[in-house]
Formats: sequence, structure tokens, C-alpha cells
Amino acid sequence: MSYAPLRRWAAEVGADPGAYDEVGPVFVHTGQCAGPDASSGHPFAETGARRVLRRYDGEGRIAGGTLVRLPNDPGHARAAVDQALHTAFADPAVALVHVRAVEYGCFQYEVRRP
Repeated sequence: MSYAPLRRWAAEVGADPGAYDEVGPVFVHTGQCAGPDASSGHPFAETGARRVLRRYDGEGRIAGGTLVRLPNDPGHARAAVDQALHTAFADPAVALVHVRAVEYGCFQYEVRRP
């Protein structure tokens, strides 16, 4: 399947993501799946992984990003993502953040302004 990460949000808020309206693959399980481990606090919080937290403004344009290497300890991995999100949303222009894998830029999940 394919997914356009900004489309739903843009339609809800009336933004035009323009060139950032990308479409990418989504990989699904063919059988039952328990889902992400809720104890990590964030989906896809593998220890030791690299993530980029890409910030978007209210118009749907990229407003910066932060590279995060998740520590090897699961508790510290959650804290690293929490800190990067806190820093991102400290900028009042940031409307949402996409968490992506660094190696291929794959969209993992989004976090909207609290």
C-alpha cells in the first residue's frame, strides 16, 4: 500500500503541503499483530536506531529537523525522543513533527502539537 503522511493533516487544517506531499510505501502484516511495544512510549523506538524528527509549520512546509540516535537503553531511548519533541514544539511555528528512519527517510509516525 502507499501513504501520504501530510495529506490527512493538511486536509484537516486547510494547509497545502505543496512539494512535501510525498507518497511512500506502507508495509503491513498479513496476519494478526500485537502492535508496537507500549512500554517504550513511542512506536518504533528501537534502541540504537537513528531517527530524524522533521518539523512542519502550519502551512505544511518543512521547518527544520533534528537527528536523534536512540540510546541502547529503552528508557533512555524514550527520553531522547521526548526531549527532541519538546525542543521541536518549543518553536511556536511548528505544527507537527514526523519521526522518520534515517537510512531511507521512511515515515514512522507523526506527533501533532499538544
